Amino acid sequence: MELAIKIFQFILSISILVVLHELGHFLPAKYFKTKVEKFYLFFDPWFSIAKKKIGETEYGIGWLPFGGYVKIAGMVDESMDTEQLKQPAQPWEFRAKPAWQRLIIMLGGVTVNFFLAWLIYSCLSLFNGETYTDLTKFENGIEVTEAGRKMGFENGDKIVSIDGKPNERLENASINILLGDNVTVLRNGKEVTFPVNTEGVAEVLKQREAKLYIGPRMPMVIDSLATPSSKASGLASGDKVVGINGQKVSFFDQVSALLNQNKGKTISVDVERNGAVQTIPTVPVDANGKLGVQLSTKNLAKSIVTTKQYSFGESIPRGFTRTIEALTMQVKQFKIMFNSKVQGYKNVGGPIAIVKNMPVDKSADGSIAINWPAFWSFTAMFSIWLAFLNLIPIPGLDGGHVIFTLYEIIVGKPVPQKVLENAQMIGVIFLLGLMLLIFGSDIFKVFTGKL
Repeated sequence: MELAIKIFQFILSISILVVLHELGHFLPAKYFKTKVEKFYLFFDPWFSIAKKKIGETEYGIGWLPFGGYVKIAGMVDESMDTEQLKQPAQPWEFRAKPAWQRLIIMLGGVTVNFFLAWLIYSCLSLFNGETYTDLTKFENGIEVTEAGRKMGFENGDKIVSIDGKPNERLENASINILLGDNVTVLRNGKEVTFPVNTEGVAEVLKQREAKLYIGPRMPMVIDSLATPSSKASGLASGDKVVGINGQKVSFFDQVSALLNQNKGKTISVDVERNGAVQTIPTVPVDANGKLGVQLSTKNLAKSIVTTKQYSFGESIPRGFTRTIEALTMQVKQFKIMFNSKVQGYKNVGGPIAIVKNMPVDKSADGSIAINWPAFWSFTAMFSIWLAFLNLIPIPGLDGGHVIFTLYEIIVGKPVPQKVLENAQMIGVIFLLGLMLLIFGSDIFKVFTGKL
């Protein structure tokens, strides 16, 4: 059931984005009286699921859910249908239109993607507000994993800025740090700026803990006892651990370090209970350095989570800001994707990875439902991602057509037809190969347990 809901969300999101993207090409083409032969959701090699011709255009749904297309007469596209291009250009063909009109037609798709993301983010801010973990409320600073320490952080640091820009939201900061160059923290009362160590970034990506390598530094307060040995030890719910083997501790990371030094041993634990400190003399530590207890984080979560509401007037510029932030993040990802030390390309996911990570709501009774705010947030992010990808100047993508059209506008003469055809063929082969590589990587990760 969960998988079915995730697949449904993926197909719904892709369908919305593809139809609107292609509509961005279709509408200006029709406005400029250019013949549109096909309008398809998904690709239809060999056959289509459904199709119907209305006027001069065939509308249909293909069976290969990797996108969609509009086939515009007189245009070198992914269909590689060059027969009509051997004939003289007709007034209704794409190639017969002025360069500025062709440029508008080609930019229509990414323009729609951008404005769609803006609209979605604005609506999310207006109707749902924004809930985030507020870094400014981390009174004791941050707690970091080993990967976080490799990046240059220390337990207790308070994040001041990333690349000189303040970041108050943990959800954004944890990603911006991976994509940034320098971080400024408040450490022992002094501001310290250090470069983000790429070895630490590589470790974070390898461990798939992009949102977990930093968190609030917190005291160790026991919520519940999870194992028989912890129950027999004398520990109790509500205890605050303040010492291990006579050594004072204030935070969980300090406790965790001492427990790791005493794996498989019995220790004494000082706890604060009912306003007084008591010593529990014989507490077993398991082979993994655990006490077998669950930590209490309810009060902490309430104190650091902020929900911000936006009026209609505020939501529109906020939606634009979120769109630009998402676009900037997509561009910056290439920094770590092609870094030889980070090797971020190994973490690139295809359709299977996307489906697996689609958001769902799980209730206490085990039922599963769509988390609509998370779905629309994903759709907005993916819309920006598609806009950015389509603008990459590769033949076969909108960006390739845009580059050739701009060349014509600047130079004053079109690119030779044969060059366009060869470039389009190379681009299509490259994109198909890339799609197969990403999809194959997904399958390999599934069978090796890495996905």
